[in-house]
Amino acid sequence: MKTIAILGSTASGKTALSIKLAEKYNAHILSLDSLSIYKEIDIASAKPSLVEREGIHHFGMDVLSPSEHFDVTMFFDLYKEAYQASLHEGKHLIIVGGTGFYLKAMMEGLSTKPEIALDVKEIIEKHLLNLEASYALIQEHDPLYANKIAPSDRYRIEKWLEIFLTTHETPSRYLTHAKQEPIIKDVALFEIDIPKEVLAQKITLRTQMMIQSGLIDEVFSLEKRYTRAPQCMKAIGIKEVLDYFDGKFKLQGLEERITFNTIHLAKRQRTFNTSQFPPHTKGDVISLFDAIAAYFKS
Repeated sequence: MKTIAILGSTASGKTALSIKLAEKYNAHILSLDSLSIYKEIDIASAKPSLVEREGIHHFGMDVLSPSEHFDVTMFFDLYKEAYQASLHEGKHLIIVGGTGFYLKAMMEGLSTKPEIALDVKEIIEKHLLNLEASYALIQEHDPLYANKIAPSDRYRIEKWLEIFLTTHETPSRYLTHAKQEPIIKDVALFEIDIPKEVLAQKITLRTQMMIQSGLIDEVFSLEKRYTRAPQCMKAIGIKEVLDYFDGKFKLQGLEERITFNTIHLAKRQRTFNTSQFPPHTKGDVISLFDAIAAYFKS
């Protein structure tokens, strides 16, 4: 049994490639996607249809109701389930999905966060009233962390204060010894490399197809049943439709906004994959298929 991960920006062709490989080389698929994990979110997540998935077990799809919360640790459990099933059945395992953070956390181990006491939370709130002073505190005690964030980054300043005021250690030091053991020990990485202009065209086309396939009705149904409160309702493809319902733009504007936000997401994914993973094989879909086939046969 071998485990591989297919990286790539959204709309780059990861799903189709993974299914083609799974069919030919007897593999299970583990989806690492923050939307595909939900039932009823089919169009907005661009998950493969039941017909496309037929005969291939997709772990990590249609697991939760949109009202249910999940975090990265749930993917840890899904990986363990997919790995054991693959091992038991003598199949390879293909990990695929645009949320690279989940894969990185499984490969490197996730840092455990201390429990924040109520009195510490009150102190933090006071600190956050003056971001400039809080950032200066970080510069004084943890310049390594300070160099990685903007002085106005309230979210990351708050996270720093939570660890520092609870443990009396700088996060840069605390996080080095608070990591859990990696759960993925051996995985080969492959990334679909596609020209930006071509990817933008694919994203534009996919957005048009999503709208034509009933995206607006899907989001209407989700809002009616679950309200706008769940985290998944803030995802690209859903939040823009909600803005459309609010009259912020017309149908053409909806398509343009989803396309624009998706292209920017793809850029962030590409940057993350390049900077956060070790050197790995990159190429177009055809060359990657051949490279992965050779790896499975080796």
